[in-house]
Amino acid sequence: MAALARWCVRHRLVAVLLWLLAFGGTAAGAAVAGAAYSNDYGTPGTESSRATELLSEGFPGVSGDSATVVWHTGDGSVRAAAVEQTMTRTLDEIAELPGVAAVTDPYDGADGGRVSEDGRTAYATVTFEKPAEDVEQAQAEAVVDTAKAAESGGLQVELGGTAIGLTETSGGHLAEIVGVLVAAVVLFLAFGSLAASLLPIATALVSVGTAYAGITLLGHAMTVADFAPMLGTLIGLGVGIDYALFIVTRHRRGLKRGLCVEEAARNAVATTGRAVVFAGATVCIALLGMLILRLGFLNGVAIAASLTVVLTVAASVTLLPALLSFIGMRALSRRERRRLAEHGPEPELPTGFAARWSAFVQKHPKKLGAIALVVMALLALPTLGLRLGTSDQGNDPKATTTRQAYDLLADGFGPGVNGPLTLVTEVHGAADKLALDNLDTTLRATEGVSTVTPVTYDSGGGTAYLTVVPESSPQSARTSELVERLRGKVLPRAETGTTLDLHVGGVTAGYDDFADVIVGKLPLFVGVVIGLGCLLLLLAFRSIGIPLKAAAMNVAAVAAAFGVVVAIFQWGWGSELLGLGRAGPIEPFLPVIMVSVLFGLSMDYQVFLVSRMYEEWLETGDNRRAVRVGLAETSRVINSAAVIMISVFLAFVLSGDRVIAMFGIALAAAVALDAFVLRTLLVPALMHLLGGANWWLPRRLDRLLPRISIEPPESRAAHERLAAATDAEAADVLAGDAGEIPVRDADATDVRAKERQPDVRDIPG
Repeated sequence: MAALARWCVRHRLVAVLLWLLAFGGTAAGAAVAGAAYSNDYGTPGTESSRATELLSEGFPGVSGDSATVVWHTGDGSVRAAAVEQTMTRTLDEIAELPGVAAVTDPYDGADGGRVSEDGRTAYATVTFEKPAEDVEQAQAEAVVDTAKAAESGGLQVELGGTAIGLTETSGGHLAEIVGVLVAAVVLFLAFGSLAASLLPIATALVSVGTAYAGITLLGHAMTVADFAPMLGTLIGLGVGIDYALFIVTRHRRGLKRGLCVEEAARNAVATTGRAVVFAGATVCIALLGMLILRLGFLNGVAIAASLTVVLTVAASVTLLPALLSFIGMRALSRRERRRLAEHGPEPELPTGFAARWSAFVQKHPKKLGAIALVVMALLALPTLGLRLGTSDQGNDPKATTTRQAYDLLADGFGPGVNGPLTLVTEVHGAADKLALDNLDTTLRATEGVSTVTPVTYDSGGGTAYLTVVPESSPQSARTSELVERLRGKVLPRAETGTTLDLHVGGVTAGYDDFADVIVGKLPLFVGVVIGLGCLLLLLAFRSIGIPLKAAAMNVAAVAAAFGVVVAIFQWGWGSELLGLGRAGPIEPFLPVIMVSVLFGLSMDYQVFLVSRMYEEWLETGDNRRAVRVGLAETSRVINSAAVIMISVFLAFVLSGDRVIAMFGIALAAAVALDAFVLRTLLVPALMHLLGGANWWLPRRLDRLLPRISIEPPESRAAHERLAAATDAEAADVLAGDAGEIPVRDADATDVRAKERQPDVRDIPG
């Protein structure tokens, strides 16, 4: 790491140009290739997936995405001559638009139930030639513009459907801009230097911009969800600015101690840069854990997010030191430079609130630890009510046309019309056709069913489908219960004595199957992520207790963050006020992605906090001092980093996307709790209570494990002395008497003690 930093500093112009070339090249490639995202929630082998396959094979004309045009009259009827003439002409114009395969007109013969009983609402179905993910936004916008042109004072026209959702205005790049501005303010307050505060932002923007373009190109090689670039940006800006913040802080500390610019940058990368690489590796491992689920939809998200983290880490240890060498001593504020010139090099001692808080935690570990546990437990309680399901356009903000169309349909025709179920089967012989023709009677008598359409056969008569409209909305638990009732009781009876094999498809059935697959694999996924994270910490800190505490803290942070998400999005506490639409279930894929991201981010602060404690432990063998000093020296920078990350994450609520807003609020809540409750309160309290047992590792296991370290190279000699301790000394560590282990030279210690003033390091106990 030191050699890499030295090269980047000495060839700073080359390093910067290489990064700008990478950014420009990928951006140009992405602009030429265009986006190719796909929200394919398909779960091969499930019943809904089989229903989709049969429908596509037998009825290719209905395999494309469909949109709904809804019109409503405030006074009078939709059958009035003026309204009928206007909407018929509009639907004819839509049918001629590029990408539109067909349009159903309720005025063309029998309305098929497409006019409400009160005669004030009607709807038409627009079928596109391609699935929603392949419909061009310009084509969807043309449909919206044509339909909206028919509106008049007494006629309201709204549109719904997945493709129509592509046209909804979002926050654009407002979220990123707000997040970056807030981060800049926090950095300036922390550093007092404009140049130093801009470097973390510049580093993050270059790496995240390169990753964003790379994700766009990745979409041409594999399935990548349309929210993956935004999710990558959200994670990349947060961790990128934070990683750079840690390195710049260490660099500034070196300058204050009298190091030259090159040496300070080299030392910062060789020490804190190692922790950054390690922290980034844990985030990537947590994200790539999604690959074990073997779901194409999540594979793309995992690789896209990991790519962003890799590039932010690479920029932090290569681009950042080059930029630091450009600004030279301006990394310090004017006051700091003036003090350095007048008084000479001075060590940066932990003082002020950080030192007082560290001592306070040491004095009251039991009480403070109990308070932290109560806070985390209360916030995690809503997680027990987590319900995975379909979050549809009924959850969109009130002002959107998709939400307006959804509500008009629900009011005029019942909520189930927004998410009908499709029953598809292969047909073999007359007995099967007779059973299908009689099935509608059985279905109409089934609890939860509103209406049933007649059976439709393909041209060869080998495949048939019919549509069942539930009484409840697609996201309702009652609709999920209807799916289970059809699959478990109603349809098996209807299939008796025939060769029919009816499959239930539709939005709710597909999401329920997707959720079942994820929930079934979730224990394995969480186990792998926790296990790999613990293994890395075990190798880094040579301790059994540190990884176990980290796993427990990460689980607590994830549970509490989920509790906040459930309260806001599922229970609806303030969701409308925040412009996030009304309450609804949580998307099935959200827990997996959030667990990956939250475990990775939670590990970051654990690494930065404990690595400093570990460094002090290796030098002194005194657990109380190690915890006290580590907390005092890192709490300020961890809190500053947390404020930045929270600001960036919360800014993404402005994106206008419900899923991204969920991620933003969940990550912001997790980071806030992690930084201000867990890492600066519960973790140090527990470490004080456990004493020297924090650092215990069986000697036999110590000999077997490979040695990797994130502490500075100068601490390795101390590590070797601790590793050579006898079994009796190890027992003393477990008993909390580690302070007697002779790990430092007494004469050297006395000299150092005389050279500095008393500080938090010298607090008794």
